[in-house]
Amino acid sequence: MRLGDHAFAHYADDATRWGVLGVFAQLGLARGEKVIVLADPAVPDDEVFQQLFPHAELYEAARDRGQLEFTSMRELIHPQRRFTAQRQMGRLREETEQAIAEGFAGLRSIIDMAWVQDLAMDIEGVMHRETHAEALFEDRLYAEICTYDRRRFTPETVEAMRVGHPVALLEQPGQLGASHLDHGLRLVGEADWSTRKQWSAAFQAALARTGCDQTLMIDLTPVTFLSVTCAAEVLRQVQQCGRRERVEVHCSPFHAQLLRRLGAAQVEAVILVESEGAAR
Repeated sequence: MRLGDHAFAHYADDATRWGVLGVFAQLGLARGEKVIVLADPAVPDDEVFQQLFPHAELYEAARDRGQLEFTSMRELIHPQRRFTAQRQMGRLREETEQAIAEGFAGLRSIIDMAWVQDLAMDIEGVMHRETHAEALFEDRLYAEICTYDRRRFTPETVEAMRVGHPVALLEQPGQLGASHLDHGLRLVGEADWSTRKQWSAAFQAALARTGCDQTLMIDLTPVTFLSVTCAAEVLRQVQQCGRRERVEVHCSPFHAQLLRRLGAAQVEAVILVESEGAAR
């Protein structure tokens, strides 16, 4: 994730709730951005700090100089006591402007949605905010992860929030996600030895769903790691599925180079479409 991104994250146990958020926060500090953490109000700030930054001594200086800040939704909207989307977004704009004035490259925030119950907010109001927040991100100076504990929210609410965000993150680093589209397949995450069976099954299903006379679009641009084994599996399945008119593989230049070295040019149906912005 980079500045300008608005993402949904989720977890169902305390062991996995911090992994994605820690990566997000650490990358922000490394890129010279300010990071604000609005964690579960029930978790003390020092515990949140230890969970997000296992090597805490490396990040104490960022906390001391104000690059890393821990707060809450109550504190953010103060002196108002009741949440309103207008107040919250106005305050986040102010925080973004302040971060720029302090010399940081931008602002990124982690918002644990436990605040919804803490402030007795209705879900409809939260959904309206989540789906009408484009103005916060359009100047690409602000990024946000809204993270949902699946033990607190109904499956229907979690799914609605996932669909309502422009970006939906995997539950943990290192996972692979597959989304089947009309005449297409989009893969997100890491394609390696641990996810190879899921990778293979996703391709097999996509090829089976699409007629041989139709163009199949495979989007690998969100894949952050592509092993030789998984790259070769793409070409193997296309070759073995019989006559097919066209399979467009959208990917990074690095992954395109790997596929060419594995013989993509010899698989007639495969067309590589390179994207410089892939795997951000």
